[in-house]
Amino acid sequence: MTANPTVAPAGETVLDAAHLQARLDGLRAALDNCPTEIPASLSLPARDQLDEVAERLALGVDHTVVALFGGTGSGKSSLFNALTSLQFADVGARRPTTAHATACTWGDDAAALLDFLEVADERRIRRESLLDATDQDAFAGLVLLDVPDYDSVNTEHALQVDRLVPLADLLVWVVDPQKYADAALHEGYLRGLGARQQDMLVLVNQVDTLPAGGVDTLLADVRSLLAADGLHDVQVLPVSAVRGDNLGAVRELFLERVSRESNAARTASARLDAIAMRLRPAAAAQPVTTRPELADAAVTALVHACGAQAVEDSVRTGLARTFPRAMARPAPPARDAVASIQTTWLRRTTAGLPGAWLHSVENAVATPEALAARTAEAVGSVQLPRHRAPLIELAWWGGTLTALIGAVWTAVSLMQGSAAGAGLIAPVTLLIIGLIVAMVALSARHSRARREADDYARTVRARLASVVERDLTRPADGVLARHRALREALQVPGR
Repeated sequence: MTANPTVAPAGETVLDAAHLQARLDGLRAALDNCPTEIPASLSLPARDQLDEVAERLALGVDHTVVALFGGTGSGKSSLFNALTSLQFADVGARRPTTAHATACTWGDDAAALLDFLEVADERRIRRESLLDATDQDAFAGLVLLDVPDYDSVNTEHALQVDRLVPLADLLVWVVDPQKYADAALHEGYLRGLGARQQDMLVLVNQVDTLPAGGVDTLLADVRSLLAADGLHDVQVLPVSAVRGDNLGAVRELFLERVSRESNAARTASARLDAIAMRLRPAAAAQPVTTRPELADAAVTALVHACGAQAVEDSVRTGLARTFPRAMARPAPPARDAVASIQTTWLRRTTAGLPGAWLHSVENAVATPEALAARTAEAVGSVQLPRHRAPLIELAWWGGTLTALIGAVWTAVSLMQGSAAGAGLIAPVTLLIIGLIVAMVALSARHSRARREADDYARTVRARLASVVERDLTRPADGVLARHRALREALQVPGR
């Protein structure tokens, strides 16, 4: 069985091992993918710090470490056994003492974590390894420690306490009616833990030894001492390992704590946040992407640079003439003009990027010389239309000739005195038919001129759009995709 996943409200991030590992991998991938864009002064320390976080994640962060701290005679070990519902001696090891830390785990054996906490193998017990305890499933991920006495005359014991205090997710201070005001506890530990009040619980043990009415007085005195230590928000509970007073409430508190993320998870997350924050100068404050309108502007500028606009105009006017002129031809664009177009596109596309990323985009896109050559090749490959469409020209000249014949015939008829009667019907009809055919042909010629000019312009723009896509947009997109991945890994705000 593995540790319970941390439960978070809807919309909030769950700080479990999978999430933290994904963040760690994302940051490492970002560093690997941006070797020239992230300065070594930032990337090298970040890699070392990520390695440290990885070492901590390897121990597991889905465990909740609850440590019982107390002085000699406080009854920590008895409370440990009562809370676990086990007698440690029953599993074949000698009864726990306060000389060495003892651990009971729910769920998996948390071996790597207990190695890190320096709990000896013979001091470990796994709750589900002994019982078919389905009622204990909710505690999966809990690691309960019985820590050596903080007031031991053995320096090694005190060092174990000092090492475990910052590593525990929940600090449970076990005091007894005789030594609850011990200066070694209040001055040596409690007064320095004001920032961790939400991670602390004080258990007043052995209340079964007090006379009736003595518990309330004792609790009031304990709370007064805690307030003097600056610990106003620490919960205090009277318990008895012998009678079982409030042990259910203590277990409920443990269960509530298991449902949260561990200190290790929060610490690892905070360290990843700090690493990301230190790397943020290597990324733009706002998203940077290639924009279609900038590509369209570059295409339009290239159209003018190679004279394609003049060719389009000559097609439109030339094909509309009765006696067409030679159409203009596109010319290779000037290198300086193309360099200006590329520079304008780069400046607008990369606005806001740090200098290193700007250089990467510049190195990725085509040089002005290459862009000019491909522009000339693309435009030069567009075939110009034929000067004449035979059917339209046949209709034009045929209609014109017919109209001319009809006009001459009508004039001759008028001069011969045939103005009245049927003598004018035929020549006038011929004149009208000729004019209609000629006008239709003329309209068709103008329509063809416009259509051919539009087709030429559309084809040129399509081919130049392909050039801009291949030589500018696509290479820049490759660089900016890495920049986008870096911003996501660093969790830079802004979309």
